[in-house]
Amino acid sequence: MKNKGFRSIVFPVTLLVLVILIGNIGFMIIEGFSPMESFFMTIITISTVGFQEVRPLSEAGRLFTAFLIIFSLGIFGYVVTNVTRFIVDGIFRNYYKDNKVKKRIHKLNNHVILCGYGRNGKQAAIELLENEELFVIIESSENLIEKIREETSLLYINGDATQEDILWEAGIKKAKALITTLPNDADNLLLVITARQINPGITIISRASDDKSDVKLKRAGANNVIMSDKIGGQRMAKLVTQPDVVEFLEYIMLQRKKDVSLNEVSCKNLSSCFADKSIRQLDVRNVSGANIVGLKRPDKTYIINPDPEIVLTTKDQLFVLGTGEQITRLKEIIDFG
Repeated sequence: MKNKGFRSIVFPVTLLVLVILIGNIGFMIIEGFSPMESFFMTIITISTVGFQEVRPLSEAGRLFTAFLIIFSLGIFGYVVTNVTRFIVDGIFRNYYKDNKVKKRIHKLNNHVILCGYGRNGKQAAIELLENEELFVIIESSENLIEKIREETSLLYINGDATQEDILWEAGIKKAKALITTLPNDADNLLLVITARQINPGITIISRASDDKSDVKLKRAGANNVIMSDKIGGQRMAKLVTQPDVVEFLEYIMLQRKKDVSLNEVSCKNLSSCFADKSIRQLDVRNVSGANIVGLKRPDKTYIINPDPEIVLTTKDQLFVLGTGEQITRLKEIIDFG
């Protein structure tokens, strides 16, 4: 859990402080030592350094000292071992880094929250990084958190994503999207419900394993539900029936920005000079070099290879094939004319 390493030394240090207090009070009452004399006697006793007593002890004082040595010897060794491990194992360094990351997360706005860093979560993180999206990872596994810490570009929270306080810490109220890739459908369902209640306008993408979970997650508030097993099976079958088509589509989808890739381009800022004009009049291919291969209408219907005579509106979403420069040029044309 959060700050678990730091809390691991709190208990032994508390025990040590308690022993020192008992020693101080004991020497002050039994021998009448001053607070400073009592503190000195307690320290040399529990550390067994062998310095001479402040003053000769009475029989009661010697008996108390003997019991103090026996009682504190194990505790002192326990404290030294835990503090050493705390420093040597890098827990202090991790605690320092976690706090720096926490401050960076607090400043995030319009970001993505990625819940789970398993196989699906890691792949989602790679895609988000490639698209230069701001995101924070929530992961409960200490082993996975250690791996995430090695990547200086990643922001993370070590905790249970289904807990509301962890979502608040990740900036759920300011986030634009949440991706949950938790292995348990029940946990994903709880997470979707909680996130939707806190931020009604957030886009939620959820993973699902069971066919029946698909409907439940959408009813709970998920915008999209991805069934990785089902998609994997379909892809394997397609590789048998239409291998070249699958490989071609993957080639397009997995290209980096320097190569040709498929991108979304919103028409919400459509320039007034293109109002009530068709794709043909936009002359996308000649002006930008990019190609419009698909179109999403306001009623969420899709048009593949749209007709050049289709008139664009500010509520349309374009799917465009081109290089990074060509896509950027198209966006400039649409926004500024």
